[in-house]
Amino acid sequence: MEQRTRTYLKGRFGDHYRQASVTPPPAANEREWGYIPWTEGPGETMIRHESLLDLGDIEGFLGRDRPRHVYFSAGRYDDPGASQMSEKGWRSSDLVFDLDADHLPSVTLGEDSYAEMLAKCQDALRRLLDFLEDDFGFEDLTIVFSGGRGYHVHVRDEGIQTLERNARREIVDYVRGIGLEFDELVSAEAVAGTAGRSSPAQKRLLDTSGGWSARAHRQLLSLFDDLLAMDEDDAVARLREYDRIGEGKAKAALTAARTNYDELEAGNIDVHPAVFQIAKLVVHEAVAADNAPIDEPVTTDTNRLIRLPGSLHGGSGLAVRRIERDELGDFDPLVDAVPETFRGHEITVEVTDGGLVELDGDSFTLEEREVTVPEAVGVFLMARGRAEKSQE
Repeated sequence: MEQRTRTYLKGRFGDHYRQASVTPPPAANEREWGYIPWTEGPGETMIRHESLLDLGDIEGFLGRDRPRHVYFSAGRYDDPGASQMSEKGWRSSDLVFDLDADHLPSVTLGEDSYAEMLAKCQDALRRLLDFLEDDFGFEDLTIVFSGGRGYHVHVRDEGIQTLERNARREIVDYVRGIGLEFDELVSAEAVAGTAGRSSPAQKRLLDTSGGWSARAHRQLLSLFDDLLAMDEDDAVARLREYDRIGEGKAKAALTAARTNYDELEAGNIDVHPAVFQIAKLVVHEAVAADNAPIDEPVTTDTNRLIRLPGSLHGGSGLAVRRIERDELGDFDPLVDAVPETFRGHEITVEVTDGGLVELDGDSFTLEEREVTVPEAVGVFLMARGRAEKSQE
């Protein structure tokens, strides 16, 4: 990044911060703060181990120093400004989840556009929220668009604050479906009319009310719904793709699902041994479809620094934006995270890496030359290293 570009971005970030209202996190004075300035050179140097006392009030610091990136710690400390972690005196930590589009199995790097990557990341976010709200019952959640490639979720329920790394890793494993055992998802129920027998008959069930059991059941039922809508030969061929499912078992499973659909819908996977066998195999598909591919080190690290909501992302010029839960369905990061400061103006930049740019409800296919574009687009290109500021 050339000095002219760096100076322009720093100045415009400062203009934004002087107008913006940035709300600090709870217990802001107990947290460590860090930031990356607009320094020269290819790398970025983090300044950290700062306390709020060191920085002053947040809005004053942002308007004065105009940093490229701003972070605060998930952890709360006795002395957040101490230069060594061992000297800070850890008290507690929020539970933080990070979803990064670059790390999603559904994203194809080099093929998916930035907008497509963020849309897939928002789908993963919804799955994560399903775990946090329904499976764990967390209530104090803050949802944040990172300003870059994904989303953060901050959990501040009192019950998780003092969890150490191993306990946090268990939450990670559950959300990602790691180590999930089929037998743990299945319960047994005595079959009606067998009371009094020395060994009453039982049927095995997948709980349809919630948790991974319900996810596995939804995947199984969806499979059989598709199969029963197919031609018989096609349905048999589809089932034979599963390990150790031959033609006989496939036909028996289809017949059992067709004649006992209500039971299957209610969670009974003992309508036929072949159905039970298929259910065991479908669990792996449920994990692949429904897990939330979060960045494990972020969640397990009680000292992690995370982006400050309300700040600007120095790699995109977009706002790190809090999202209300009921706004998520309508949230478009490439529109709703565009700062008002960068709207209503045009600037001239020298494009060094052309191609598609989708921003603020419009799309641009840019060649590698000098162009005049809306300022938000120019800031985005310069922040991402795809353009330099033209000389006035």
